[in-house]
Amino acid sequence: QLQLVESGGGLVQPGESLRLSCTATGFSFDMYAILWFRQAPGKEREAVSCIPWRDGRSKYADAVKGRFTSSRDNTKNVAFLQMNSLRPEDTGTYYCAFSTAYSTCAVYPDHTHEMNHWGKGTLVTVSS
Repeated sequence: QLQLVESGGGLVQPGESLRLSCTATGFSFDMYAILWFRQAPGKEREAVSCIPWRDGRSKYADAVKGRFTSSRDNTKNVAFLQMNSLRPEDTGTYYCAFSTAYSTCAVYPDHTHEMNHWGKGTLVTVSS
């Protein structure tokens, strides 16, 4: 059964770091771009990063550029979101997702609504 599972969330103080993982089971996601989204309480879900299936540059939302880094290990079917210098406004539930129609980050930012596979999310809370 195809499944995406996020992990690595938690409670941290401002300025600290977290690394989120997105593990795929039941299929190989090495052909697809992997996106990370987040949803803060009371706000709409927003895409924060995209990493292409292989070579190529990742893309990031302006709010996280320079602080967040996407990576992946296709041999292990896992993607990561390294989050540094976390701020209270980074608080939210983080999701990984992909669309079987996209292997590159051409999907970002205009086609992020086309994701057809989602994880259930992991909660990140940044608070002092």
